[in-house]
Amino acid sequence: MAELLYVDAISQAMWEEMERDPSVFILGEDVAHEFGGAFKITKGFSKKFGDDRVINTPISESAIVGSSVGAALEGLRPIAEMQFSSFISCGFDQLVNVAGKAYYRWGGKVPMVVRAPYGGGIHSGPFHSSCEEAYFVHTPGLKVVAPSTAYDAKGLLIASIRDNNPVIYFEHKYLYRRIRDEVPEGPYVVPLGKADIKRPGDDVLVITYGAMVHVALESAAKLEEEGISVEVLDLRSLCPLDTEMILEETSKIGKVIVLHEANRSCGVGAEVSSIISEEAFRYLEAPIVRLTAPDTPVPFSTPLENYYLPDEPRVSQAIRDLFDY
Repeated sequence: MAELLYVDAISQAMWEEMERDPSVFILGEDVAHEFGGAFKITKGFSKKFGDDRVINTPISESAIVGSSVGAALEGLRPIAEMQFSSFISCGFDQLVNVAGKAYYRWGGKVPMVVRAPYGGGIHSGPFHSSCEEAYFVHTPGLKVVAPSTAYDAKGLLIASIRDNNPVIYFEHKYLYRRIRDEVPEGPYVVPLGKADIKRPGDDVLVITYGAMVHVALESAAKLEEEGISVEVLDLRSLCPLDTEMILEETSKIGKVIVLHEANRSCGVGAEVSSIISEEAFRYLEAPIVRLTAPDTPVPFSTPLENYYLPDEPRVSQAIRDLFDY
């Protein structure tokens, strides 16, 4: 075991899979040579693996995604980097209409990963801070993951690379160099579709993912001093969802907050709330609470972005209110 930053766990996962499997390669804007991508995650990869497997592309997400789909259909395992997840919209057609539907149309395997740095907290404005996961969770044929820890980041990326379906891998930029934890040396897999209890509790269940996991954990630690026991359930995989664990923990605790950074309407939180309402209503002791960002683009202004993002005080107050219901 070694203590790794979230960003280094992502890099290590790709490095080890490229060593293990010659069909794995990386492509994207400025990913090769000394630049190593917008966040330096692939720095040094060109020297190790060569220009045939670490490929700089034009500034065209449509070309990056389209090339990845074609390579995957021919039996390779591309890892496509989007510099920021917002730019993935330029490759939307290839993802949802080609990659996502290939298996349903004729049984075609599309083993590709799109790495999508997402989320706010770094004051980068509306074109570099948004959360696009709901678009792809809504698309049959695509898998979607969003790790919150270095351990999960490495294990989920390895699982995504080895999967025979297209996977959108949402990696949170705010966590890159802020979160570190123990990560095993060598390859291991965190299965897609499996949630994880990051903190057990008895009074209120917070279901979340990504950077909001850490906000929820901060609130849970604070409220423990007030005698409120909070469980934090990290979805990790957004599609497929771990419906079994969601319902199991709901039935055990009975009071649920669904927390995410993406804006409110038609998001992952709405889907989770609907599943609970349909299948675990009799176990609820209070209405489900959704705590999210508002339905606006992410502000550039630091004070406005701080207000926009759910934070510990608001999460803690929502937990208190639900506990007292």
